[in-house]
Amino acid sequence: MASSFLISILFLCSTYFVAEARGRESAFIPISSLVTKNLFNSIFLHKDDAACPAKDFYTYESFIHATKCFPAFGSRGSLTTRKREIAAFLAQISHETTGGWSTAPDGPFSWGLCFKEEINPQSDYCDSTNTQWPCYPGKRYYGRGPIQLSWNSNYGPAGKALGFDGLKNPEIVANNSVIAFKTALWFWMTERKPVPSCHDVMVGRYVATEADIAANRTAGFGLVTNIINGGLECGIPGDARVNDRIGFFQRYVKLFNVDTGPNLDCAYQKSF
Repeated sequence: MASSFLISILFLCSTYFVAEARGRESAFIPISSLVTKNLFNSIFLHKDDAACPAKDFYTYESFIHATKCFPAFGSRGSLTTRKREIAAFLAQISHETTGGWSTAPDGPFSWGLCFKEEINPQSDYCDSTNTQWPCYPGKRYYGRGPIQLSWNSNYGPAGKALGFDGLKNPEIVANNSVIAFKTALWFWMTERKPVPSCHDVMVGRYVATEADIAANRTAGFGLVTNIINGGLECGIPGDARVNDRIGFFQRYVKLFNVDTGPNLDCAYQKSF
């Protein structure tokens, strides 16, 4: 039987995650033991600068609160694996929300979590052919939150899993910092066959299929980039966006005192 502590955590989350959390209760490790507030602030040196539209939105407390809904995040494998996964997640959301530039104070990789929604979206990101998660009239599904959640096909299932109406109220992802972090973690932890979860890739649970092998989709941080935005960024040697993601990751693993692991880019991978 789950402990009262774990039950109280799960009560705040969707039952979508109950089975895994109960089945692996003994492996649960609070993320706060690996990411202290001081470390979090050292990673995101400028997220609360006046120049950042998301000033004071992405708090440490919201991040820690959100991770409690995902007991497997940062708690699988060796200590190095756990730290590397957390660093990879924080690096990817930093690229998605960066406000840095090449000559920015403290360097471009100190400016993650500066934005909470896409600036000047070019469309409503509504896939009208998706009948399972139909767009709600007047709603726009452009990038919001740390992972820049986009499209009705993501807002719908994210909301169902996390307990909010993602189709009718997508704006909540940019208005509630805990929900914002939860959507990013949901995307990170969720497998979408044949696409693996970012989590499984980073903790060594990814098993390449014949199609993956033919597409050169090898495990590592580069495959995570492929999962997140491979259609636009992968298969392009020297892509600046991919290099930006890698730059954040390289800085963060140093702060966690671990190495990056192999296969940092997706330059020669085909997208899913």
